[in-house]
Amino acid sequence: MPLSPFQGDEDFPSKADVVVIGGGIIGINTALTLAERGVSVVVVEKGVIAGEQSARNWGWTRQMGRDAAELPLTMASLRLWSQMNERIGAETGWRRTGITYLCYNRQDMDIWGGWYEKGKAYGLDSQMLTGQQVNALLPGSSGGLIGGLHTPSDGRAEPTIAAVAMADAARRAGARILTQCAARGVERSAGKISAVVTERGRIACSSVVLAGGVWSRLFAGNMGLDFPQLKVMGTVARVTGVEGISDMPVAASDFSYRKRLDGDYTIALRNANIANIVPDSFRLFAEYMPSFVQTWRELKLRVGKDFIKEMSVPRSWSLDQRTPFETVRTLDPVPAQSFNRKALAKLARAYPAFAKAKIVNEWAGMMDVTPDAVPVISEVASVPGFHIASGFSGHGFGIGPGAGQLMADIVMGTTPLVDPKPFHISRLRPNFAKAG
Repeated sequence: MPLSPFQGDEDFPSKADVVVIGGGIIGINTALTLAERGVSVVVVEKGVIAGEQSARNWGWTRQMGRDAAELPLTMASLRLWSQMNERIGAETGWRRTGITYLCYNRQDMDIWGGWYEKGKAYGLDSQMLTGQQVNALLPGSSGGLIGGLHTPSDGRAEPTIAAVAMADAARRAGARILTQCAARGVERSAGKISAVVTERGRIACSSVVLAGGVWSRLFAGNMGLDFPQLKVMGTVARVTGVEGISDMPVAASDFSYRKRLDGDYTIALRNANIANIVPDSFRLFAEYMPSFVQTWRELKLRVGKDFIKEMSVPRSWSLDQRTPFETVRTLDPVPAQSFNRKALAKLARAYPAFAKAKIVNEWAGMMDVTPDAVPVISEVASVPGFHIASGFSGHGFGIGPGAGQLMADIVMGTTPLVDPKPFHISRLRPNFAKAG
């Protein structure tokens, strides 16, 4: 999976107002917003910018289908995406193409019809379409469609270039960005954050934002914070040789596609992800059981070498020790190739233009999932100066610009982009919200 190159800063800063841990799209947008506002900020990334899920996702920037708790933030984020190329003076691949969910049966129509009513209450421009209207919007179907949910204001962007372009802009705005530089932990003075210790040295600061994706639970755990988060793996492929298909991202219950900036298509088997059984699966079982009951059809549980591997990962360390973040610079899981072949077969039946498509690249990424599949974007009152922006549950790319701005608002104490209450850590960990 080719990724736009980014060269981290060589000089190591000794201090900053804010240190952001993690160079994915959330951390980079937090840093971009802070730097544009004149705040001294350093990003520390253990590997490369956007090396994990931020460049491995579908590239959708959608509002429809979101949890009601996320909807105001996703709508704000779409506004920011629409301005991003001009804002940073670079290409992110963002285009307002609209997005459509296809319905082949009455159950799908009922599900998306119910969501349409929720979206309408927020002023979203979604539309429920008939089968005839979908066919007019998306020609080339082999038939069987009875309707669809369409949102004209939704769009797409290019994961392999977007966050890197934003990182370049953040640096031009004054942010310092360190790659191949893992954060080992934090120091506190009188209970408050006073520094981040990295493998390259210490950075004095008064605020920290943990935007570490699937690594956030491990980092927080070394601080004595039990942040609830599990990993779920998604598999994606790039196919070539497709012509005459809409530029619009499209999904049915069991396939999805998105046209890429290079003219090929990114495809996936929708509602098919892998949850590896690991020690944390048992530690957090009770918290995740309600959501698992609702979504078990979308998950393939797998027991394998990951259980033993995670058993051997240290869960605590001193700040002068080598950490797990230095052992694994980039999490690069093996894709489930059978998923991609099933997706392509289903696509070819639904849209014959995919019948001659060839898979030219495939990859997988790990999503950081909370018990309620809603992210945490919050201060942690029990550790003054510490903040978490993690648990985006596969939604981080689409809501990245809004989430980063909201996190910056919280750090600075300014008027928030949207009401931050739905994302507060207290809903999952009430004790984190109590002053330590």
